Amino acid sequence: MANTDERRFEVLRAIVADYVSNQEPVGSKTIVERHNLGVSSATVRNDMAVLEEEGYIAQPHTSAGRIPTDKGYRLFVDRLSEIKPLSPAERRAITSFLDSGTDLDDVLRRSVRLLAQLTRQVAVVQYPMLTNTVARHLEVVPLTPARLMLVLITDSGRVDQRTVDLGDVVTEETVLRLRTVLNGALSGRRLMDAATAVAELPEAAPADLRDHLTRICTTLVESLVEHPEERIVLGGTGNLTRNVADFPGSLRQVLEALEEQVVVLKLLAAARNPGAVTVLIGEENEDEQMRSTSVVSIGYGRNDMLLGGMGVVGPTRMDYPGTIAAVRAVANYVGQILSGR
Repeated sequence: MANTDERRFEVLRAIVADYVSNQEPVGSKTIVERHNLGVSSATVRNDMAVLEEEGYIAQPHTSAGRIPTDKGYRLFVDRLSEIKPLSPAERRAITSFLDSGTDLDDVLRRSVRLLAQLTRQVAVVQYPMLTNTVARHLEVVPLTPARLMLVLITDSGRVDQRTVDLGDVVTEETVLRLRTVLNGALSGRRLMDAATAVAELPEAAPADLRDHLTRICTTLVESLVEHPEERIVLGGTGNLTRNVADFPGSLRQVLEALEEQVVVLKLLAAARNPGAVTVLIGEENEDEQMRSTSVVSIGYGRNDMLLGGMGVVGPTRMDYPGTIAAVRAVANYVGQILSGR
């Protein structure tokens, strides 16, 4: 019986492979000709009848061919024993392209563009999550004798700039003291903890710095309590329009859903562990507008620390092994790059 089940899975695998490749319903004769299963066309037809009865494949119209259902794709993905590895040339290209990023924004934009090109799907990357981000340093730069620029640098590579009008002229020595006090409260702390420490600074500060620190800290707290994880970078939307037939009557709905940031963030919510790929297929998507799509997502970060999520959105007729490999590779490199900044 186990052999029979295994053979039927091989028939399903053949249908998935051919349908993803050719977008045409697959018949028993084609399977026998293209795939070395070692059984007759009649046996394959019987296996297809069982697979159809169990809901793994369906007959789209009067054609003799069959196509995978969401349930069929799910079994195929769950049984993926090996992921198609990227070639050394592809890996070198990824490393070179992402290493050229100048800052966090540039790295994330490059990641989305690269992922969209590798998978020919829509790519999305979430900004690093605030809860896991640590303040590395605050640079205080005098723009004029009474105006400062604050440059906050985090361990994830985020750089945030704000300007503050002090309402009074300050000396270089005062700027140096302000920088020392501020970094004492910030450096090495998670942003939420740093926000609390900064908010309490003016009360404990020397009298001659109190007014300046009140203005600076009010501005700085706004930077620290922002929610960058609610920001995403999206790319490759045009890839969905290449095969409109994959979205019968629903492509417009999918495109509209992708414009809603909340929907996209929900798609990435399943990606909770760096390196662990999650695949949602068709009806498994919570949002009704996305029920004709598959979402392959992953968390990126360093070691066990999750910084954010990334992934691709495409039709259920997708090259799952290739897509999973690309998503995993790009996430791995982004995690390495951001942890090295």
